[in-house]
Amino acid sequence: MNIEGAIFDLDGTLLDSMGIWDSLGETYLLKKNITPAGDLRETVKALSLQQAAHHFREHYGISDDEETIIAEVTSQVADFYRHEAALKDGVVECLAKLKGRQVKMCIATASERELVEVALKRLGILDYFSGILTTNEVRAGKDSPLIFQNAVEKMGVSIAATVVFEDALHAVETAVGAGFRVVGVHDDSAHQDSARIKALTEQYIYSFSEWKG
Repeated sequence: MNIEGAIFDLDGTLLDSMGIWDSLGETYLLKKNITPAGDLRETVKALSLQQAAHHFREHYGISDDEETIIAEVTSQVADFYRHEAALKDGVVECLAKLKGRQVKMCIATASERELVEVALKRLGILDYFSGILTTNEVRAGKDSPLIFQNAVEKMGVSIAATVVFEDALHAVETAVGAGFRVVGVHDDSAHQDSARIKALTEQYIYSFSEWKG
């Protein structure tokens, strides 16, 4: 497999952290004494934090501006990233292998930059990556290929020689649709989508030690 660049999602891919995000919108609204809709988790799954903040304003009557909402939401998870978020199995070995092959690596995530940097630094893998891109910064969620396209431009590699590691179906569909090679990473939060992800990706892994790149 000729690889010049690798793009990694963070939550559910490199980090075992989706549990903190699954209930985040509900927790935020309940703290505002607002009852969330039953399908809120599914609704916000594909959204960037900016888009989710807009959704809360439009559908739940939150009067705060979007930046204030984002700040409140991220404060709920900051301690988790600073002290608890753990790497998935085989991540360090995979990153070291790619570095040894001089493959450029980039993070593409819906999490806020501050949280990403503090977690990756604590876990000792920040220096593997030549860049971090967030959906908030590119102002598009992973229902758009923009973040992946920006990542290859940042790394200076071609789409054809870049592999994307993702756990979420909507992101997998976007990356595949944009012409990327994609490895599906299992996460319990997306178990219901695993069959579809397996059908779309060139490999589906439960541990990074299984990757045949």
